[in-house]
Formats: sequence, structure tokens, C-alpha cells
Amino acid sequence: MSTLNGSVTRFIGLDVHKRFVMVGAVDAHQQVVLRPRRLSWDAFALWRQQHLRPTDAVVLEATTNAWHLYDQLVPCVATVVVANPLLIRWISSAAIKTDGHDTLKLARLLAAGLIPAVWVPPEPVRQLRALVSHRHRLIRQRTQVRNRLHSVLHRHNLRPPEGELFAAAHRAWWEQLALEPLEKLRVTQDLQLLDSVEALLAQVDQQLYLESGREPWVQHVPYLVQHTGIGVLTAMVLLAAIGDITRFPHAHQLVGYAGLGARVHDSADTHRGGGITKQGRRDLRAALIEAAWVAVRYNPYWKARFEALCRRLCKEKAIVAIARQLLVVVWHVWHDRERNRHIDAEALARKLMTWAEQGGRAMRQGLTAPQFVRLQLDYLGVGQDLTELRYGSHVYTLPPPGSVKIAEAR
Repeated sequence: MSTLNGSVTRFIGLDVHKRFVMVGAVDAHQQVVLRPRRLSWDAFALWRQQHLRPTDAVVLEATTNAWHLYDQLVPCVATVVVANPLLIRWISSAAIKTDGHDTLKLARLLAAGLIPAVWVPPEPVRQLRALVSHRHRLIRQRTQVRNRLHSVLHRHNLRPPEGELFAAAHRAWWEQLALEPLEKLRVTQDLQLLDSVEALLAQVDQQLYLESGREPWVQHVPYLVQHTGIGVLTAMVLLAAIGDITRFPHAHQLVGYAGLGARVHDSADTHRGGGITKQGRRDLRAALIEAAWVAVRYNPYWKARFEALCRRLCKEKAIVAIARQLLVVVWHVWHDRERNRHIDAEALARKLMTWAEQGGRAMRQGLTAPQFVRLQLDYLGVGQDLTELRYGSHVYTLPPPGSVKIAEAR
């Protein structure tokens, strides 16, 4: 807690609730200087203006509204610390637990320099996290609808047509199913709901593509999409979860943050390991495991490592190990801003072309798609000898290296 120095005279704890906040404070000697009091949010806004001093230090737990409150408090006091509630065992395991006790305990932990603080994400990271979370909710809803429709087929032993089951071309097949009226109603509404969710997902994905071409994300996305299994949308998930890569000085810290580190029990003569901790960001862990499955399918390097692991582990454990190794590589490439040693320049260029096409001309800042691809390849320092790119049924001619400029330099 190096931010707390001798100039701090009061250590204020806030126990934040949905409709009110408890306020209490101690001094540097752990003496209570402000007895816990309960304030409504309107009353707290007035209290904050009248009673907070530039020499105060404030602590609050990470909750849904913690960031909004943090922004309000920062201009008023010397420092604001957001505590990790999972690590404050003194409060959660207390024999006597009241709002007043919790408030003073927070204040005393802050005065003693024992608060396990969390990183406070800047506003762009908060907004991206909210959008990514919204996308995950839509995907869950789509999965639920699809599962319900699949269950209809299973109940009636119906064989679906070939191809994408929920494509528009098969909608007439669904409508002609011989079902009871009530079940047919449910199927019809589920199909309508699926169309709605798909449309909403398309809007969110388009917005993510647009955001990927803007600051601060555009300077990071090229380093992430170098990796097999990580496209632009997955890169945005990683950026939302990780935020600032420089806050992880070592790769193993990022592995722990993702919950992909191994459990360890090492005490006296007992030495025991286990599975992964799963104590970290679930969205980051899920994105990496999904990327790992793609990597072991299409990348020869990761495929060989996966097959070697499968000789002694089951596939599920092996893919988690690959996800952990992939994250370490991501850290080195992103943190050190270097090329991926196992990069396939042509495959990367096709991925960049997808980014250019999906993002549109506005995201490309007026550049053509081939110009955008060349700009990103130059940014990474790869593909200097790549002159043509086969993408779908087209063959694009790429501009010469170093020939593409944009008005705003990165």
C-alpha cells in the first residue's frame, strides 16, 4: 500500500449496499474517529461533499456499483482502494458480522496496509467488458433456444435435414412438422426468438469489430490475432478480460489470473498437486480453451504438443494444458510486442482480411481491405514477401510493404 503515506489522517471504510452505504473511519492508530453510520445514497452524496478531506484514504469492496462510486470518490480524497472480497477472510469468517462491524474492519485493514486490492479498469475497459458480457448472455440464450428445438426432434425421433439445422433454407421443414398444436406454438415462437437473438448478436459483433479498429484496442488486436484460434472477436474478449497487459510482469501471473494454474498443497512432508485452480476470470479461461481446440486442429505446432500430452493425459486435461501454454505465448508476444515464432503469414493475412471485411470501411479509416491488411502486416513486421492473397473465391493484390499510411499514426 505504497500510496498510503504519512499525510493520510483518516482511513474510511465503506460497506456498500444496493440502497444505502455504511460509513466508518479509524486513524493511523486504529482508533475509531467516525462511528459507523448508515446513509442513503442521496444522503451520502451530500455527506461526501461536506466531510471527505484530501487527507483521507477510502476502501470499499468490489461490487456492481463499485466503479461508479470509485469515480466519484477519487477527486475528493488522497486514495481510493477497491478490495477483493474473496480475499478478505477476516470479514467473511467473523463470528459477529454486522454492517457496522464490516465497515470498521475494512477501515482497520486499510490502516494496517492489509487490503488485497483489485485493479481498477479504466472506462474503455469497463465499457468493453459490459459489451462482451452482453454478448455472452445472448449466446447463452441462443444455446438454450437451440437445445429446446433439438429436444423436440429427440422426443419424436425426427431426423433433421442435412446442413445447418436452423438455417433459413430449412425453416419450411420446421413449419411442416406434424406436432400437437401447443407444441407447434412453442416451436414457432422458439424459431422467432432464435431469429431475434441472431439479429442482436450480429449487431453486437459488428460493434465489436468497429471497436477493434479504434483506440486503445487497434494497437493490441494485431498481436493477438497472430495466434491460431484467436480471431478478432476472441481478441476483444481477451482485451476486455485482461485490460492492460503490463500489469502482469510475468506470464505465470496472467496464468493465475485466468485460473489456469495448477493447485498446489506443499506443507511439511506433504507435496500434492491437482487440477487447475479455476480462481480467475471465467470468460478468459473459456476463450482460451476454445482457442486451444482450434489451435490443435489447424496448427501443426500445437497439434504435435497436444498429441504428446494425450499420451499421458485425457483429452480434456490435455486441452487445458494447451490453453495454459497458449496463454504464456500470448503474454510473450503481446507484452514484448513481438512476432509469434510459429506464425503463418498467409493465414494471418486471411484473418486480417476477415477483420477488414467485417469491420467495414469506417473501421478501416477509409482504406481498402488489401491496404488495411498490408498496414497490419507492416505493423507486425511480417509478410514482406506476400504480394497476393487468396481469400474465398477472390485473389487480392496487396500493396507493396511500407506503401500504406493512415492520417493518424498509432
